Amino acid sequence: MSVLEELAAERRRQDEKWGEQNHPDGTGTGTEVVPLWYAEDFAEWAKHATDVAARASVVTWREILLEEVAEAFDESDLDKLRTELVQVAAVATQWVEAIDRRRAEPPC
Repeated sequence: MSVLEELAAERRRQDEKWGEQNHPDGTGTGTEVVPLWYAEDFAEWAKHATDVAARASVVTWREILLEEVAEAFDESDLDKLRTELVQVAAVATQWVEAIDRRRAEPPC
């Protein structure tokens, strides 16, 4: 089963369990993400952490995904928020595909 098929199946399970969900976004400048962190500060920190790791050639999926999530948390414009969330989903999908590739590689 492809990762996109797995995602579709998971969405069906979520809908079956919870029904249609319509929560507030909870994003935008000044939104508290975790205690003492605000969305704008969190996004800047995440971008910086990813840049530092990339320059040192030690960037991981964790930094990349965290940066995308932080950027989404910081966005209040619905069109831009949607774009950021698509980027979050794309990075998470890439990460799963990378795990699947590692599993498929023959041991050295």
